[in-house]
Amino acid sequence: MIRYYHNPRCSKSREGLQLLQQHGAQLEVIEYLKTPPSADELAAIIAMLGGDPRSMMRKKEEEYAALHLDDVTLENKHLIQAMLAHPKLIERPLAVSNGKAAIGRPPENLLALL
Repeated sequence: MIRYYHNPRCSKSREGLQLLQQHGAQLEVIEYLKTPPSADELAAIIAMLGGDPRSMMRKKEEEYAALHLDDVTLENKHLIQAMLAHPKLIERPLAVSNGKAAIGRPPENLLALL
């Protein structure tokens, strides 16, 4: 089962979902703007992606600049709290399965989870 953090308004997220469905993946689709992951889930996903919270943050969002999240002195817990408070900062699409995670940019990155 692949847990798929999805934003239906995002073309890349829709493409990634379609790609996984075409490959017969069993999916748990989560609209993460409505149901954001918990702090523990985010921390686990960040660890799967190499440990840098910024690797899964949308740096072009207004909130990223407004909250000064580019400040290199910020601790990971602060970045995680920012993503919890502002889920649109979470890069999409994002998928997790069997202790691995992938960001679907490009969508073909998601195939590594099959």
